[in-house]
Amino acid sequence: MLPILFCIRDQHEFSLVVLAALVCIISAGGAVLLLRQARWNNNYLRSLWLAIAGVVTGFGIWATHFIAMLGYDPGVVTGYHFFLTVASLCIVVAATMLGFALISRFPGRWSAVLSACIVGGGISAMHYLGVQAVQMPALFRWNGPYVLASILFAIAPLVIALPLAARGRGVTSGVAAGVLLTLAVVLLHFTGMTALSLVPSREAPGPGLVLPPGIMSIGIFAVTVLALILSIGAAVINRRTSVAIRAKQRQFSILVNGITDYAICMLGLDGQVTSWNEGAARLFGYRQEEAKGMPLEAFCELPNEEGREAGAAMLMQAMDKGSFAGEGWHVRRDGSRFWAHFSVEKVSDDQGQHIGFAKITRDMTRLKEDQDRIEDIRRQLDTAMEHMHQGLCLFDASSQLVLCNRRYIEMWRHEEGAIQPGMHALDVRAIAIRSRAQGSEDEVERRVQMMHRLMKEALETASDIPVVAEFGPDFVVSIATRMLPQGGWVTTFDDITEQRRSEARIAHLAMHDGLTGLPNRAYFNERVDTEIELAKRSSTRLGVAVLDLDRFKEINDTRGHAVGDEALKMLSSRLSSVLGEGEIVARFGGDEFAAAKPFGNDAEFADFVRRLASCFDEAGVSSENDFVLAASIGIAVYPQDGASREQILNNADLAMYRAKASMGENICYYEKGMDEVARDRRQIANDLRRAIERNELSVLYQPQCSLRTGSLTGYEALLRWQHPVRGWVSPADFIPIAEETGEIFAIGEWVLRQACREAACWPDDRKVAVNISAVQLTQPSLPEMIAEILLESGMSPRRLELEITETAIISDKLRALHVLRSIKAMGVSIAIDDFGTGYSSLDTLHSFPFDKIKIDKSFLLEANEKPQARAIIRAVLALGRSLDVPVLAEGVESNVHLDLLEAEGCDEVQGYLFGRPAPAPSGLDQAEKEAVLRPLQRGGQAG
Repeated sequence: MLPILFCIRDQHEFSLVVLAALVCIISAGGAVLLLRQARWNNNYLRSLWLAIAGVVTGFGIWATHFIAMLGYDPGVVTGYHFFLTVASLCIVVAATMLGFALISRFPGRWSAVLSACIVGGGISAMHYLGVQAVQMPALFRWNGPYVLASILFAIAPLVIALPLAARGRGVTSGVAAGVLLTLAVVLLHFTGMTALSLVPSREAPGPGLVLPPGIMSIGIFAVTVLALILSIGAAVINRRTSVAIRAKQRQFSILVNGITDYAICMLGLDGQVTSWNEGAARLFGYRQEEAKGMPLEAFCELPNEEGREAGAAMLMQAMDKGSFAGEGWHVRRDGSRFWAHFSVEKVSDDQGQHIGFAKITRDMTRLKEDQDRIEDIRRQLDTAMEHMHQGLCLFDASSQLVLCNRRYIEMWRHEEGAIQPGMHALDVRAIAIRSRAQGSEDEVERRVQMMHRLMKEALETASDIPVVAEFGPDFVVSIATRMLPQGGWVTTFDDITEQRRSEARIAHLAMHDGLTGLPNRAYFNERVDTEIELAKRSSTRLGVAVLDLDRFKEINDTRGHAVGDEALKMLSSRLSSVLGEGEIVARFGGDEFAAAKPFGNDAEFADFVRRLASCFDEAGVSSENDFVLAASIGIAVYPQDGASREQILNNADLAMYRAKASMGENICYYEKGMDEVARDRRQIANDLRRAIERNELSVLYQPQCSLRTGSLTGYEALLRWQHPVRGWVSPADFIPIAEETGEIFAIGEWVLRQACREAACWPDDRKVAVNISAVQLTQPSLPEMIAEILLESGMSPRRLELEITETAIISDKLRALHVLRSIKAMGVSIAIDDFGTGYSSLDTLHSFPFDKIKIDKSFLLEANEKPQARAIIRAVLALGRSLDVPVLAEGVESNVHLDLLEAEGCDEVQGYLFGRPAPAPSGLDQAEKEAVLRPLQRGGQAG
């Protein structure tokens, strides 16, 4: 040690030694600051800061060395070799950069040793290369132990200094790192200079550029200034970074403590509480001072031993994987518990050293309760689905199966696992059909493709109408599909096999008499229609016999209905027993029967009639009494006695009544002169059937006006028939016949279509009112027909008003009201016509929201003579006001009528005073409007 001190005292200028030490201290401080600044940046900026730290440290050490060399006084100095001097600078800069990068990126003991060796070795290489750069007339002799000691002095302090500089946090660690780094440089330099001995020599300086001491001083000064600037800059940046870090730490502390929804608990390496935020204090009920030192498992609702094991497992998983997440019941200080979602996070410092754990907990009791309720509901839904009598499949928007219930599996007889979620709807459908369909492979495949097509149409049209698929008599299924708002659909499968069987039984009962088992009127009519069609295409004829028992009522009255029923059964059995191929007998009801036979010659039909008559030759026998059945038989033949079933049956009826009225004659054939009235009615019916195609029908329109506003509100469409022979035929004469024959359907459709087509061309938005027959209300397709007509004509449904009589409703009230509701749903108005006449019931007005009530004109025409008529008008108007339904009065023919209606508060009027029925008012101009409405101006007269 003494030689080193002698070297410093005798061979160095003290002022320059102090300067060198000062430069070294500043450089070491800059290195520490820059190394610590580097760890707060990302990879790119971190590398940049490490490079700057290496440059600052290398420059400072190099400047320290050469300042000390300038203070070294061997007696003779000739200069400094330029390239060796520059090489020494490059070596120390490269070594410090490499060592700093290693210690910053790879924390650890061996990394510290290796980094110290690299930096210390670089400094040593710089020192000895720098000494070698000195040019003087002397030979250098080195003391090996001192050289080795100088290198060890350069490395040993750095093993401690570099980790403190790179990963330390406080000021103390920074100062210690700077002192150790300075000590390493100083010990290296002076120990190395002590190892040097100079032997005078006259040898010339080595080749190359030699820098004189003055120039070298300037270079050292420049490097020193640069190192100082970089060190000062590092100090400023480090100061700002520290301030920013402390600000962020304060903000983070405020944020953590301000979070009250989450309990944030910091744990030590042993899993015990070190600190926690206000949210934890509120959630668990402990103050922070009370909670410190409590183990992790103290807050879990678990027994002690099990809790310790669970806490250790949480910490172990957080240690291995970085975090642990879980949920469970936690306990507060007061013993109450709550359901918590929590996570345990591993906490490491900037160098990645594990320093503890953070447990984040949130009270999720309400969510748990909601989830439990949802789970209960889901279980209930699953139970309901499993006990549904229908099969169910749910598909998502991509046509993938989401779920199906057990009933579906049972219904289609699938094996366990044959249907799985995620299967495409086409595959599910194909598997189901192949499991149930019967027949060849081609037939099954055709059924699969047909079902695909039907289901595709159902999905595209979003139709709620079920698709019925029949897989033989033992399996008929109704398939209904409903689209879901979020996409996808749900399909239900209803096994209607028994329903079909019941329907078949019902259909049989609908076509057969319940007492006798014979076909009924409906079946007989269909059969006769079929035979007539066949007869039209061949040379055969059809004979129809109508049988009516004579004095059968006496049997029921004198012997009881049981005997009468037994007599009917016996007769039915006899009639059935005499029938041949192609022959039919039916019971129309009560004591009326009918029979029919297609035949080619009169002998065949005569034999048929004889066999029918023979059934009444034998006496009837009951359990107690004997009785005799007799019958009157009327016969008509197609085509000579009529061109349709209705005509044939009607004529057979006429013949039967003739036979019943004739003494001693029980069989009567129809004759043309038998009933002139019936023939006339049939003729009208025949002519009416062709009236449309002959353009004999027309529609007239009678105006309807509002008494409140004085405006024209619309027209009522009235049907007229101009017969080519009879002239104008009253609707009262031909409408009942049309209803009897069924022609009212075609005529009603024609009137409705004609009225809508013409009304669509009217100016303004006036309504058109069309009468609907009671028979039309029995037509199931009436709503669809009205919708089609409105669509074709382009007229708004709100401009159409349908008028019906209450009599049309009461025959089948439920069915009629259902049809009317379907029509009203389109926007069409419904008016009840002729209210107050015939059958009138307040229940009808209560059952259906009519849009208008029409008072029959008979009351208004009798209002002057009969107080009862005026009272009825007043009552109907009051009823309309109470129900908030407008009332229209028909038959207004004078100002007296008008005054009465205005006084009673009538809403609308119609009658000759305002206009007679006329052709379509398509061209009604303003003058004509005024003429129609003139009576409302109180100056009009009765027309």
